Amino acid sequence: MDTNTADFMVLDMINDEEAVAADDELYATQASATLLILGAEAGRLLRNERRNETRSYLCRPQLPPNPRAGTAWVALLTSRNDRAYITTMGFDVETFELIISSGFGARWDGQTIRRADAARFGNPRPGARSLDALGALGLVLHYLNSTMSEISLQQIFGLIPSTVSRYVRFGLTNLRDTLKEMKDAAIKWPRTDGEFQRLNELVLARHPLLVGAFGGIDGLNLPTQTSDNPDIENATYNGWLSEHFISSVLAFSSTGQS
Repeated sequence: MDTNTADFMVLDMINDEEAVAADDELYATQASATLLILGAEAGRLLRNERRNETRSYLCRPQLPPNPRAGTAWVALLTSRNDRAYITTMGFDVETFELIISSGFGARWDGQTIRRADAARFGNPRPGARSLDALGALGLVLHYLNSTMSEISLQQIFGLIPSTVSRYVRFGLTNLRDTLKEMKDAAIKWPRTDGEFQRLNELVLARHPLLVGAFGGIDGLNLPTQTSDNPDIENATYNGWLSEHFISSVLAFSSTGQS
């Protein structure tokens, strides 16, 4: 065997060894990538399982299929019972329906609910919403009138968490704008001496020593949920009652109007 042939055979053996080494390296890389992918997927599944164990909200399968029928809210609405309305929402049937007809219903049906995954200025589709205007006002008043958790609102109205949050935000804005335009919701003070005198006469008929009074005031503590924000939590905490409240002062004329 001449020198050139021997050199060629050695070179060919080296190339074969390098090819095998490259294949082994590629296989090892592929195996490592596969293990990483499998590990990431296993980790994701494990996180989901742990999240499900501590989940503090309900999903659609655990809720009534149609929020507009067969829910606790629908039963309350159709009862038209003043006591039940006042207990849960703070208003009787007549006042509830007055708020609807005074603009809340038109705003709910005529405006688009803003959301991140939809056009900001699209046409409203009230028929496609989980709640009509009555249900939306009921949801907002339940939210304002109690300290119940969001999961309770989900059960009462048959809504998933994201829908509850979105409807409450939109409904609160509509309620505020509606009350600003309602004459019966306006706060007015007596303007003339004659008005003061007539109101004082009503006070004197019950309390002869209260000369010059035209009305009265009363405090109102509205229970509220504990906020995650420390500043809000401190602002709503009542040390005397050891609970969280939003405190308000209500003024009334002698006729009983605010």
